[in-house]
Amino acid sequence: MSEAAPRILLFTGKGGVGKTTVAAATATLAARRGRKTLVVSTDTAHSLADALGVPGSREPSEVAPGLHLQQVDTQRALERHWGDLQRYARGVLAELGLDDVTSEELTVLPGAEEVIALLELREQARTGRWDVVVVDCAPTAETLRLLALPEALDWHVNRLLPAGRRLIRAIGPVVRHVARISVPDDAVVSAGERLHTGLMGVRDLLTGDDASVRLVLTPEAVVVAEARRTFTSLSLYGYRVDAVVANRVFPSEGCDEWRRGWVEAQARHLGAVQESFAPLPVHTVPYLPAEPIGPEALAALGEELYDGADPFAPPSGEPPLTVRSEGGVQELSLALPLADRSEVDLGRKGDDLIVTAGSYRRVITLPAGLARRSVRDAALRDGRLRVRFEAGGA
Repeated sequence: MSEAAPRILLFTGKGGVGKTTVAAATATLAARRGRKTLVVSTDTAHSLADALGVPGSREPSEVAPGLHLQQVDTQRALERHWGDLQRYARGVLAELGLDDVTSEELTVLPGAEEVIALLELREQARTGRWDVVVVDCAPTAETLRLLALPEALDWHVNRLLPAGRRLIRAIGPVVRHVARISVPDDAVVSAGERLHTGLMGVRDLLTGDDASVRLVLTPEAVVVAEARRTFTSLSLYGYRVDAVVANRVFPSEGCDEWRRGWVEAQARHLGAVQESFAPLPVHTVPYLPAEPIGPEALAALGEELYDGADPFAPPSGEPPLTVRSEGGVQELSLALPLADRSEVDLGRKGDDLIVTAGSYRRVITLPAGLARRSVRDAALRDGRLRVRFEAGGA
C-alpha cells in the first residue's frame, strides 16, 4: 500500500479529440512501469471500458497487471451522498401535491453523476492503495463547470449556512403550521454540510501538489482556440495544467495531395500550439491506421506518446495562486495564461476579490492578512494577474 498521496492526472478536451484513449494509454503505461494505477471517468458516457476492451466494473477491478478500472455506480453513490437531501426534497414536493414520479425527476441534482464521480475519486485517493490515479474527464465545458463548483458552493455555504440553521429553528414551526410544508431538520442540514465538506476535499485534492490537468486537442483551429480558453479558465480556478497532448497528427511521409493539405494545415496549428502553451511540453500522437483497443495497443501508444519522458513526475513550476510579501507590500499572483487584457476584470467586495476572465468568474476570499489591506494596484503581466496590497482599510 502506498504511503504517499497518489499522482493524479486529469485529462480533458473538446468532445471527440480522443481524450479517453489518451487517458487509457497513460494509465496503461503507468501500470507497465510498475505503478499501481486506477483509471476512472467523470464522463457519463463511460467509454473507458470500451477503450480497454474489458467489461466495466463499479468497484476497482484489475484489467491488466497493476491496472484497475472503476466505472462509478452513480445510482448507489448518489444515494450515499445525496440521499437525505433528495428524500427531503421529494417529501416537500409531495406535500405540494406532485406525484411520486414527477417528484423523483425534479429532485435529480443537475450534473449529479459527474459530482458523485469526483466524490468517489476522493475516497479512492484516500485509501492509500494507488500510486497513480488517471481521470478521464467530461468535455471541457462540463469539466470547467464541475471544477468550479466546490469553491462556488463554499462561498455560499460559509455565508448562508450558519444563519440558515438559526432561521430554520426560529421559523420552522410557523412554516409547518401556515404553509403546511416541512422544513429541513438538523439531519438534512448536516447531510448538506457533509456534501459541501466532501466537495471541498475534492478541490483540495485536485489543486494539490500531486495533481495536474492535461489538455488533449487535435491540430485544428476551432479545437486549439477552445484549448487556449480552457488553459486560462483552469488556471483561474487554481488547477495546474502540466502538458498538452496533440492527437491525430498526420505523418508527413508518403502523403498524397489530399493528405499533404492536412499535413500543412496541422503543421501551422502545431506551431501555434507550441508558441501558445510554452513552456509546457506538447506531446504528439500520430493518426493511427487503426483504433487502439486493449492494454497492449494502449501501452504501445503510451510509449510513443511520452517518448521516454516520465509523465508521472510531480508537476513543477509556480502554483496557479501565490501570495508573497516584499518591502511591506503583499502581492497576490494568479496565473491567467493566454488571457487577453481586455477580457480580464478585477473587483473587490469586502473580503472577496472578484476576478473575471472572459466568461468565467472566480470569487477569491482573501486571507486575513490581505483582507485588512486595500488594493494598491493590479497588472496582467507575463501570464499572471498581480494584485498588490498595502496597509490600510479595504
